[in-house]
Amino acid sequence: MLFMCLLWVLLQFVVMAMYYDLQPGPHLQRAALAAPEEEEKPLVQHEAGQEERDGQHGYGSTGTAQRAPGEPPEGDEYRYVPNGHLAEEEGREKETSPFQNFSVMREYLREEVVVLLTAQFITLFNQTALETMVTPITQRYLSFGELENSIMYFLCGIEVICGFFLVRCLSSRLPDRVILVLGLVICNVACVWCLLFLARPRGSFPVLLTELVVGVFLQVLGLPFVAVSQVSLFSKVTAEKTQGFSQGLRRSVGGVATILGPLWAGGLTENLYVMLGVMMGLLSLLTVMVGLSYSYLVEPPRGYVPGPSQEEQRS
Repeated sequence: MLFMCLLWVLLQFVVMAMYYDLQPGPHLQRAALAAPEEEEKPLVQHEAGQEERDGQHGYGSTGTAQRAPGEPPEGDEYRYVPNGHLAEEEGREKETSPFQNFSVMREYLREEVVVLLTAQFITLFNQTALETMVTPITQRYLSFGELENSIMYFLCGIEVICGFFLVRCLSSRLPDRVILVLGLVICNVACVWCLLFLARPRGSFPVLLTELVVGVFLQVLGLPFVAVSQVSLFSKVTAEKTQGFSQGLRRSVGGVATILGPLWAGGLTENLYVMLGVMMGLLSLLTVMVGLSYSYLVEPPRGYVPGPSQEEQRS
């Protein structure tokens, strides 16, 4: 714990040190200021008489009236642009903020977005609640110590990694919403199993161990399916220009779930029926929401912009 705390403290110092962009050095600033003066000089120097005869339109001249010394240049032809990309700079000036004409209600109160945010919350809530519940159960009914629990969590980690590889293979053959439904089916089966066999464990040690292993295995197996598919779908149904804000909102919802899940499970380790019943109810609610919104859980056409809501149309 002390080592982890030390790493977090070091990370804070790194973030503070990298918070602001590094300013260019003095030599780069002097070069940028001197560049316009160098570009204004003609490529070929002409004699004074020849320039007068040619009307100051010789090779390398700009073809405009001379300016007084110290007078600033006018027009885009005298304008200094880094690397000479005038069109790119003008395009950047015309770019608008990604939050221009942005409406939170129009973007995040759509049916498919609400369903995916709910999936993010319920998945992490149930997962963290399960992690909090397993250790007291194994200590009470199986007399597991720190070593046995560590081995169990190690095996769960291997299962999660294998599950992500499995989802990676399936994602190239199945759409995201199908993978989401498969994950919800597995999670529902796991929650029903835990409610039937782990809420009040009975039997000998091998029976209890088998019941626990099956319940934990199914719960951990369904996590990659739901986690990967809902993240992928959320990035597709939200606007591309505001992906940073959208993903931050999604992570915030997940953070709240990871806080509330252990709090809920930690206070109900003596009443597993209530704890597992609430988890089952949340999963059932999510399953119904996904079923009703299944046709909306697809990537919208390219260039699609959500239309204004009814309240915005009235105003």
